Amino acid sequence: MRSESVARGRVLEIALESALTHQDPFWDVDIQVAFTGPSGQRRIVDGFWDGGSVWRVRFAPNEPGTWHWVTVCSRSNDTGLHAREGSFECYPYDDSNPLYRHGRLQLAENRCYLAWEDGTPFFWMGDTAWNGVLRATAEDWDRYLTQRAAQGFTVIQFVCTQWRGATRVLGSERAFSLGERIQLHPEFFQRRDAKVAAVNAHGLVAAPVMLWALTPEDPGQALPEADAIRLARYLAARWGAYQVVWILGGDGRYLGEHTERWCRIGRAVFGGEKERLVTMHPCGQSWVGEAFRGEPWYDIIGYQSGHGSSDEHLRWLVMGPPARQWRREPTLPVINLEPNYEMHPSYHEARVFTDYEVRRAAYWSLLVSPTAGVTYGVNPIWVWAAQEEVPEGHQAIGPVAPWHAGLATPGVQSMRLLHEFFEALPWWQLRPAPEMLAAQPGQEDPRRFVAAAKTEDGRLGVIYVPVASPIVLRHEAIPDGSYRWFDPRRGAWEASGVLSSGKNTFTPPGDGDWLLCLGMVDRLGSARQER
Repeated sequence: MRSESVARGRVLEIALESALTHQDPFWDVDIQVAFTGPSGQRRIVDGFWDGGSVWRVRFAPNEPGTWHWVTVCSRSNDTGLHAREGSFECYPYDDSNPLYRHGRLQLAENRCYLAWEDGTPFFWMGDTAWNGVLRATAEDWDRYLTQRAAQGFTVIQFVCTQWRGATRVLGSERAFSLGERIQLHPEFFQRRDAKVAAVNAHGLVAAPVMLWALTPEDPGQALPEADAIRLARYLAARWGAYQVVWILGGDGRYLGEHTERWCRIGRAVFGGEKERLVTMHPCGQSWVGEAFRGEPWYDIIGYQSGHGSSDEHLRWLVMGPPARQWRREPTLPVINLEPNYEMHPSYHEARVFTDYEVRRAAYWSLLVSPTAGVTYGVNPIWVWAAQEEVPEGHQAIGPVAPWHAGLATPGVQSMRLLHEFFEALPWWQLRPAPEMLAAQPGQEDPRRFVAAAKTEDGRLGVIYVPVASPIVLRHEAIPDGSYRWFDPRRGAWEASGVLSSGKNTFTPPGDGDWLLCLGMVDRLGSARQER
């Protein structure tokens, strides 16, 4: 069988039709396809049932030339699925989408951040659209992705199936039905294939949550282990050829008695030839790094600092596990997958979070661990309602505005400027450097915590000051060169000067939060033209 040609990194789809009738195709039939590339490399990919007598295989070739493939079916007497063979041509990618110009996404050599296969650093700037793939129209989804790409986002996080935030609102639609064992509904995923593909088409990496797991009704808890594995393997087969980073569990409790179950699920789903990176999204203020960092399928330490504003919650982020335990081995990137959401009520005060809390949590997250990235969230986008509604399963949040109210907010603007700021410097070389400070204001009040980082060669320091007040640095920690202040609200470089041996106190040039860059500041670009 001769298939169409495909560009390197793009998705090739092969359709197969069974010659036999199978009573329960989802459970009773397994298909794998062995792809052999022009250099002799061999890659094994799972196929998936797509309803009726149709099975499909999706594959992204990683080298130009002629590829050959052959199928192996667990029902070897099905001549429509077993021992089928074919070939296709892969040609070099020659277009502008960054997702296909650099190879696949992987851990950088030092394992502190993500990088493309050719070594180009990848800054994770995620947006939270939990219900986007589930609820959005094709037109609205395209509008959203177009805007997020233009705003500098690089990753879109979403949920794959019904969950606590989208069951009733989906009407009769379900990804699966519960029974003695789950019954899969392929048409549910057929209606969402184009939206997953659209994420990549807009130059964004998809980060699908496979098994939301907070409540007993969520798939990660409701499904028996074998069913959870079967569903997650299906998702990996269906969407794994796209540029994705898998989030195996969503909002779950993965520690203690739950750890081994999730380890078994991860091994069963990703234990073979894993093509894509994998992480977990834990419940709030739960650090799972030590429970999972030794698992070969686990690539990124994801955490959720959450939606609290108490001293205890703030200290967990700036002085707790994210700030202390990133040094442990094996080294992995550390990314806050759910900090304070814009427009989200605080757990501890009668107010909602603004762009200030969004910025503060983001800069803290990026500087208390080696800089790898951070995720943003705003209530209207993750809820994705056509009109104002109280989110399903989240009644305590109260009414949330329609999805489009979250497209262009002060918080989104802050995140755009954040990305531009970090892209103007060698962010992948930054490491936490609390020793730069002669005194830490956050010891008494975590709201005043000053986050400091510097490059590995010590020639550039970056300090985030959440409340405008003088900061005192250790003389020996100050690099040679100059200093510049950056306003994260407007994206403007402000006061600057030459570092001298006698100067170790630095005062922000105005109210609010500020960033101070010291040392080789000539290495910095401009997020906006200097005033």
